[in-house]
Amino acid sequence: MTLSAPAARRSTMPTATQGSSLADILERVLDKGVVIAGDVTVSVGGVELLCIRIRLLISSVDKAREIGINWWESDPHLSSQAQHLAQQNEQLLSRITHLETELVRLQTQLPAA
Repeated sequence: MTLSAPAARRSTMPTATQGSSLADILERVLDKGVVIAGDVTVSVGGVELLCIRIRLLISSVDKAREIGINWWESDPHLSSQAQHLAQQNEQLLSRITHLETELVRLQTQLPAA
Protein backbone atom coordinates (compact mmCIF):
# COMPACT_ATOMS: atom_id res chain seq x y z
CA MET A 1 0.00 0.00 0.00
CA THR A 2 1.38 3.40 -0.92
CA LEU A 3 0.53 6.66 0.76
CA SER A 4 -0.96 9.50 -1.18
CA ALA A 5 1.10 12.68 -1.45
CA PRO A 6 -0.74 14.57 1.38
CA ALA A 7 -0.50 11.58 3.72
CA ALA A 8 3.22 11.16 3.00
CA ARG A 9 3.83 14.83 3.78
CA ARG A 10 1.96 14.58 7.10
CA SER A 11 4.06 11.66 8.30
CA THR A 12 7.35 13.49 7.70
CA MET A 13 6.28 16.93 8.95
CA PRO A 14 8.84 18.11 11.50
CA THR A 15 7.63 18.88 15.00
CA ALA A 16 9.03 21.30 17.57
CA THR A 17 10.98 18.56 19.35
CA GLN A 18 11.87 16.40 16.37
CA GLY A 19 15.55 16.64 15.54
CA SER A 20 16.30 18.89 18.51
CA SER A 21 19.04 17.97 20.87
CA LEU A 22 19.07 18.91 24.54
CA ALA A 23 21.55 21.66 23.70
CA ASP A 24 19.14 23.13 21.12
CA ILE A 25 16.26 23.12 23.58
CA LEU A 26 18.41 24.68 26.31
CA GLU A 27 19.59 27.37 23.89
CA ARG A 28 15.98 28.24 23.02
CA VAL A 29 14.95 28.39 26.69
CA LEU A 30 17.89 30.62 27.64
CA ASP A 31 17.34 32.85 24.61
CA LYS A 32 13.64 33.41 25.25
CA GLY A 33 13.49 32.87 29.02
CA VAL A 34 11.01 30.87 31.08
CA VAL A 35 8.95 32.15 33.99
CA ILE A 36 7.46 29.76 36.53
CA ALA A 37 5.10 31.27 39.08
CA GLY A 38 2.92 29.75 41.73
CA ASP A 39 1.49 30.15 45.21
CA VAL A 40 1.34 27.53 47.94
CA THR A 41 -1.08 28.23 50.76
CA VAL A 42 -1.63 26.15 53.90
CA SER A 43 -4.95 26.82 55.62
CA VAL A 44 -6.69 25.15 58.54
CA GLY A 45 -10.34 25.85 59.18
CA GLY A 46 -10.35 28.82 56.83
CA VAL A 47 -7.37 30.43 58.58
CA GLU A 48 -4.31 30.93 56.40
CA LEU A 49 -1.25 29.66 58.26
CA LEU A 50 1.38 29.81 55.55
CA CYS A 51 1.64 31.36 52.11
CA ILE A 52 4.66 30.81 49.88
CA ARG A 53 4.94 32.75 46.63
CA ILE A 54 7.25 31.12 44.13
CA ARG A 55 8.68 33.12 41.24
CA LEU A 56 11.37 31.53 39.09
CA LEU A 57 12.98 33.01 36.01
CA ILE A 58 15.27 30.93 33.85
CA SER A 59 17.14 32.89 31.20
CA SER A 60 20.57 33.82 29.93
CA VAL A 61 22.47 36.65 31.58
CA ASP A 62 22.04 38.78 28.46
CA LYS A 63 18.27 38.25 28.43
CA ALA A 64 18.03 38.99 32.17
CA ARG A 65 19.94 42.26 31.70
CA GLU A 66 17.70 43.10 28.75
CA ILE A 67 14.60 42.87 30.95
CA GLY A 68 16.24 44.79 33.80
CA ILE A 69 17.37 42.05 36.17
CA ASN A 70 20.99 42.31 37.32
CA TRP A 71 20.97 41.72 41.10
CA TRP A 72 24.01 39.45 40.92
CA GLU A 73 26.20 42.41 39.94
CA SER A 74 25.70 44.11 43.33
CA ASP A 75 25.35 41.04 45.57
CA PRO A 76 28.45 41.02 47.83
CA HIS A 77 28.52 37.23 47.82
CA LEU A 78 28.61 36.98 44.03
CA SER A 79 30.55 40.00 42.78
CA SER A 80 34.16 40.95 43.50
CA GLN A 81 33.28 44.59 42.70
CA ALA A 82 30.53 44.55 45.30
CA GLN A 83 32.96 43.15 47.89
CA HIS A 84 35.32 46.03 47.15
CA LEU A 85 32.45 48.51 47.54
CA ALA A 86 31.44 46.95 50.87
CA GLN A 87 35.02 47.26 52.12
CA GLN A 88 35.19 50.87 50.93
CA ASN A 89 31.87 51.56 52.69
CA GLU A 90 33.27 50.21 55.96
CA GLN A 91 36.32 52.46 55.62
CA LEU A 92 34.15 55.51 54.97
CA LEU A 93 31.94 54.74 57.98
CA SER A 94 35.06 54.44 60.12
CA ARG A 95 36.31 57.83 58.87
CA ILE A 96 32.91 59.44 59.58
CA THR A 97 32.93 58.07 63.12
CA HIS A 98 36.46 59.40 63.65
CA LEU A 99 35.54 62.84 62.25
CA GLU A 100 32.41 63.05 64.41
CA THR A 101 34.45 62.18 67.50
CA GLU A 102 37.03 64.82 66.60
CA LEU A 103 34.26 67.41 66.01
CA VAL A 104 32.78 66.75 69.46
CA ARG A 105 36.25 67.06 71.03
CA LEU A 106 36.89 70.37 69.28
CA GLN A 107 33.49 71.75 70.25
CA THR A 108 34.13 71.02 73.93
CA GLN A 109 37.46 72.86 73.80
CA LEU A 110 35.97 76.09 72.38
CA PRO A 111 34.85 78.69 74.93
CA ALA A 112 31.10 79.28 75.06
CA ALA A 113 30.06 82.38 73.07
